Amino acid sequence: MTDDELLDAARTVRDLAYCPYSNFRVGAAIIDENGNVHVGCNVENAAYPQGSCAETGAIAAMVAEGGQRIVTIAVAGGGTKRTGACTPCGGCRQRIHEFSDKDTRIIVKDDDGDWHTYTMSDLLPSSFHL
Repeated sequence: MTDDELLDAARTVRDLAYCPYSNFRVGAAIIDENGNVHVGCNVENAAYPQGSCAETGAIAAMVAEGGQRIVTIAVAGGGTKRTGACTPCGGCRQRIHEFSDKDTRIIVKDDDGDWHTYTMSDLLPSSFHL
């Protein structure tokens, strides 16, 4: 699967997000170590902070289907207004880190269509890990 196809999967699931409070849709798509694709979207809840992020949903789907390592994760946020490159929040950076290695790629496109590729060291330097 190409990076564009993975980002398209994130954009497609982004449209299914449940976000009546923030009106900010996010989709995530993961390729695991077996080449399988797993997606998730953000799901808000009136009892904030009981909602879940797109990356969290995609990671849960990966684990539920037997995946253990994130090879690449694409994140697509917004969709209706300019948001820049939508990178994972701090909590999701730690969640991604749990299932990543030094070769894991986090990919996003900004509003101008420019790619941004990160490693966990870029997004979460000096991270906590057991």
